[in-house]
Amino acid sequence: MEQKPTVFQTGLKYGLILALINIGVSLITNLAGQGANQWLAFFIIVIFFAIVCFMAHKAFKDNGDGFMSYGQGLGIGAVMGLVAGLLSSIFSAIYVSYIDNSAMEEATQKQIEKMEERGMSDAQIDQAVEMMSMFQTPVMIVGFGLLYIFILGFIISLIVSAITKNSNPEAEL
Repeated sequence: MEQKPTVFQTGLKYGLILALINIGVSLITNLAGQGANQWLAFFIIVIFFAIVCFMAHKAFKDNGDGFMSYGQGLGIGAVMGLVAGLLSSIFSAIYVSYIDNSAMEEATQKQIEKMEERGMSDAQIDQAVEMMSMFQTPVMIVGFGLLYIFILGFIISLIVSAITKNSNPEAEL
């Protein structure tokens, strides 16, 4: 008899798929010169997370007993977010630290331009740049990237799980 998939197994599998998609899209956007476009990155993450989350929920139900509670769907999404967030963030940290550190320099330069437009003094700008540099270490990139994708994924999972859940009526008695 075939074993039913678990929430963790499903989340892990689709989290790996999502991480690979995320890394691929990240490479493409960076090579196209759109790596600093935060809205594009946000939009792409939301779209792909929702699509992969739907796929994961469908696979969980198809390979199981046909049912998936709201909590199971949310659990799958949470595991997906953790896995995809961790792997994508590690890739990003390696990419900006060792492969192409110009992305961080460009982001810093854009922030400096915005501060100058707001009329900040050179001393204030220098202080802000020093503070930004503390958050541009590989450890901070991984930490904030993981947190960002996990929270975003959790919110998306709340919505997708409400749509895709198929509770077992016998279990609700």
